[in-house]
Amino acid sequence: MKYNKFYVYALAAFLTTGCATTPTTTSTSTTAEAPVADADRLREAAPKYAATITAADLSKHLHILASDEYEGRDTGSKGLQMAADYISSEFKEDGLVGPVKNNANPYYQPVALERSQWGDGYIMVGKQKFMMGQDFFVLGASPYQTEQTAEVVFAGYGIDADNYSDYANIDVTGKMVVVLGGEPKGADGKFLVSGTEKASDWGNDFRTKRNAATKRGAKSVLVVTGTNAGEFATMTQRYRNFLTRPSIGLKGNGAQGGATAAMMVSPQVGAALLGTTPEKMLAHANAVAKAGKPTPGTFTAVKDVKVKTERKSEALPSDNVLGYIEGTDKKDEVIVVTAHYDHVGIEDGEIFNGANDDGSGTVAVVELAEAFAQAKKDGMGPRRSILFMLVTAEEKGLLGSEYYANNPIFPLANTVANVNIDMIGRMDFDAEKTNDQNYIYVIGADKLSSELHQINEEVNEKHVGLRLDYKFNDENDPNRFYYRSDHYNFAKHGIPIVFYFNGVHADYHKASDTVDKILFEKAEKAARLAFHVTWELANRDNRIVVDSNKK
Repeated sequence: MKYNKFYVYALAAFLTTGCATTPTTTSTSTTAEAPVADADRLREAAPKYAATITAADLSKHLHILASDEYEGRDTGSKGLQMAADYISSEFKEDGLVGPVKNNANPYYQPVALERSQWGDGYIMVGKQKFMMGQDFFVLGASPYQTEQTAEVVFAGYGIDADNYSDYANIDVTGKMVVVLGGEPKGADGKFLVSGTEKASDWGNDFRTKRNAATKRGAKSVLVVTGTNAGEFATMTQRYRNFLTRPSIGLKGNGAQGGATAAMMVSPQVGAALLGTTPEKMLAHANAVAKAGKPTPGTFTAVKDVKVKTERKSEALPSDNVLGYIEGTDKKDEVIVVTAHYDHVGIEDGEIFNGANDDGSGTVAVVELAEAFAQAKKDGMGPRRSILFMLVTAEEKGLLGSEYYANNPIFPLANTVANVNIDMIGRMDFDAEKTNDQNYIYVIGADKLSSELHQINEEVNEKHVGLRLDYKFNDENDPNRFYYRSDHYNFAKHGIPIVFYFNGVHADYHKASDTVDKILFEKAEKAARLAFHVTWELANRDNRIVVDSNKK
């Protein structure tokens, strides 16, 4: 599970054979030449293969992947590569196909990641020099890799709404736009944009102003933050350490050329660029309040402005690991089963093994793949194709799944659903109070398909018997887990998803998330539920409908 903070951040012998010890199921009378394509017969066979997913096998795999030898499986690390080798070996031994063409290892989809870090950065206003990381901070990309001259223009609060626009009669194309933070109030104390006492996104999220400047063609937008140097320092404290740390992203997502840069600048920087004092600049708010509408600034922007915000980057090799089982009569349609196999590595000398996050989901996917592979060998293979995918760099911002969604091996139009498993081996704080292990949080199943929600309910009642908890499926839940795991990169393309999750516990994103604390019987039941849902999605006569548009 992606950690919810401002972008958080082995040596065992190479395993050449899989470690599956699940007993081979006895072949049915159905021959390989005539695989079963009858939905009812396939439903009858499902429990036989679900039973091959056992707590013992989950434990065996996880004791390897979440061991110290894998060094916390950080993105781009030796430990994560060892995990990829282990998973792909399991897929190969179980008979899954590597579907990635034109790659040396067809089980690997190379993900174009890069590690980047801020270098030299400053804004020169005449002879006065303001330093990046002290007087201003860049959020996101930078179009100023080398020193460039900037043309400055003031655009009030930087708002461009239907009922209030600071951009009227202002040409900001290719320019550095200085705007005030927050949003204006009228003389009655109400916000002018909303007409109420509640602020809108224009005042709460800098990205709204950045997006508006981008649409207007600006090269950068500088948001004046705070009312004085001390307030600016307090409001930007969290960025100071972050600025010095390397970050990981998809190559090209932070394109250096052509992107609108967003910067948080001190009142001193903003005033210097506008040729005035901080007090006079901030007094613009009074003029707007008095007028009750956008008011042009009276400042004369400085002409002699140079800026440089260098960002250094290097490639960071990493892979999604894919195993594929081709379907029968509906093979062009695909179900994608996912978990993320990365974690956060080593911090301050401690290994964060990520046994639950998301070692538990990773080994569940490995077991599901083995069960479906055995069914195919027995002539009971899925009608629709299934892609089992362990994605990289989830902890860095859902990057591996984002890359797949942007570069799919199988067309997204043919992708029926995504079944995502992220943390299924522990109890959360609430469950621990009563030692309730027989539950799983279900997120997102009803948001794009009522049929997927119904399938999940029905197969659970018939085969598994978990208590399905929809607490975190509420759009108003402040944790916003729906947006914090890899399924979201399918959902945002209109592909129905279901996400299984055990909730947050005391060891979440700590070195104490170790394999000895995993409740393997609980993980077994959750994995079997994911299996039964995948089995039904793959074998039913009709593709599930997309009939809902819940957020």
